[in-house]
Amino acid sequence: MQVSVENVGTLERKLTIRVPSDQLDNQVRSRIAEMGRSVHLKGFRPGKVPPKVIEQRFGAQIRGEAMSELIRTTLSEAIEAQKLRPAMPPSVATTGEASNGEIEYTATFEVIPEIGKVDVSALEINRAAAEVTDADVDVMIDTLRMQRRTWNPVDRPAQAGDMVMFEFTASAGDSRYPPEGVDRVGTIIGSNALFKDLEDALVGLKAGDEKAAKLTFPADFRNEQLAGKAADTTIKAVRVQEPQLPTLDDTFFASFGVPEGGLEKFRADVKANLERELKGTLLARLKTEVVDKLVAAYASLELPKGMIDAEARALARQAENNARQQGQNASVSPDAYLEVARRRVAAGLLLGEVARQNELRLDSRRVAETLNLIASTYEEPQQVVELYNRDPQLMSALQSRVIEDQVAEWIADHAKVVEQKLSFNEVMRPAA
Repeated sequence: MQVSVENVGTLERKLTIRVPSDQLDNQVRSRIAEMGRSVHLKGFRPGKVPPKVIEQRFGAQIRGEAMSELIRTTLSEAIEAQKLRPAMPPSVATTGEASNGEIEYTATFEVIPEIGKVDVSALEINRAAAEVTDADVDVMIDTLRMQRRTWNPVDRPAQAGDMVMFEFTASAGDSRYPPEGVDRVGTIIGSNALFKDLEDALVGLKAGDEKAAKLTFPADFRNEQLAGKAADTTIKAVRVQEPQLPTLDDTFFASFGVPEGGLEKFRADVKANLERELKGTLLARLKTEVVDKLVAAYASLELPKGMIDAEARALARQAENNARQQGQNASVSPDAYLEVARRRVAAGLLLGEVARQNELRLDSRRVAETLNLIASTYEEPQQVVELYNRDPQLMSALQSRVIEDQVAEWIADHAKVVEQKLSFNEVMRPAA
């Protein structure tokens, strides 16, 4: 086998590979013989089909398969011998015809850029730190009680926190909403499910009460003629209900999977769940911080265009799929994702290079822990675990995520780190 390498561009390489044609001929003969032993053709006994008949009937197919196999094996050998690292699958061109006892083909591809030693010691990383306090547990338990609250009708004026069913009409100039009759809706006062002026106007109304008010409708209100305008509004309360929170008892605890152990065990479980969420969020923040600083430090790194284009197309397809799931027909151009794709490709190459240079290996224990954490958010965790174990694509994506997490933590351990103390709430619900 003869191999020549041409630098077509900074990252693009063109290999010209010549192999003796008898290698292909030998593969073709071997495949014909193999097929003759197994193929069933009318008029011939199994295993007794003459090679000439096989060649007449299946020659083109056999030669094509043999050529593909020859190119696959010799190209792999050539790439390894030349110490090249393709960024994307090569584009292969050949006539497939022998000339002077050789078959020639070309393979064109971009290579992974030579990054050199990745020094992370000068990176300045802000690392958030937080812990779950008893107060955080109290807040979460209150939230869980709110999620299980019931509503009881009351014969008193509505107040913040009450659920009110009401009817209303609004007029601004010649515009009326709704055009005929009334619109009946419900809201919890103070929830901002509707706009604030309208919810505030419900305070003090009992079931059956009616009032008139001048309200300013939000700019995104569903009726364009009222959007952003002040309107004369008539409101009539139909029903007022107050929330009833469940008691912290064994029935309540059991509904969250804590059948015994009482309040102490329930609080311990809530805290453990919050700590898992906090750990995952802190790691995600750290990973984002590390990637941002790493990509910025290597902003001049030239990236394979094919990788960027492929990533942009994948992001566009994902956006289109998300739109379809929401009942929308959207055609998304990959060009809209080129910058995001460029950052993701740069991050992937740099993190991969750090892992390669420092011999970081995937921690199978962390893969299992991460999978169990993902599964724990579903009603049937074991089914989720089995799904990942059956699906190579899902498992591969999970493993890529875990090794990137490992590399991000390694970088943080070897960079200049400034620890930032935050509360649980600041980490989980950062201000916009």
